[in-house]
Amino acid sequence: MTTATAAGVGTVRLLPQTRALRALHTVMRDRHAGREEFVTSSGRVIRQLIETALDLLPFEPREVCTPVGRTYHGLRMTPHICGVSVLRAGDSMESELRAIAPGVRIGKILIQRDTVTKLPHLYYAALPADIDRRHVLLLDPMLATGGTALAAVEVLLGQGVEEDAIVFVTLLSSPEGIKAVHARHPRVRIVTSAVEERLNENAYMIPGIGDFGDRYFGTDVVR
Repeated sequence: MTTATAAGVGTVRLLPQTRALRALHTVMRDRHAGREEFVTSSGRVIRQLIETALDLLPFEPREVCTPVGRTYHGLRMTPHICGVSVLRAGDSMESELRAIAPGVRIGKILIQRDTVTKLPHLYYAALPADIDRRHVLLLDPMLATGGTALAAVEVLLGQGVEEDAIVFVTLLSSPEGIKAVHARHPRVRIVTSAVEERLNENAYMIPGIGDFGDRYFGTDVVR
């Protein structure tokens, strides 16, 4: 799947399901994987996601002279980009974006889902002042119900960002989450490494990966 999703609307870019990617997912999904293994494997997948997302942004022609004196008719990516991470799990994706685009500006949004109602609540937002003139990579490794993603998109739209200037970058996504996002914002593009089977009765993805933030930052350790 590269464009149309099971939801039948919007645009989703799914990473090629190579054996190498499946091997990385095998480590990440293993409940017995150590934190170092989890962080390393997820970082490798996130790097692929960021590269794929950047390829969706505008490019402009650029000519350079090669070492043998010939002209290469190349491309240059628009400099008007920024990242916005959804705290806290989205922080795990910032380092890979900075490695590719060292000078990129990064905003923050804190949205937490109520454990009972499952509804998202916005607590904090700090964004570049000129974000309305930028293409935004919205970073959150999990797209489950779509509630948090929708709340984050609404924050960006409220700051003047165009809907089709938003690329939501996520490690795992559910069919329900994709459908929810594209039902309200069909021009928001989604880049993901896996579309899960479904959500269970507790709104967790199946087969899933557990709580990504806890596993990545080591806050799931019982002492």
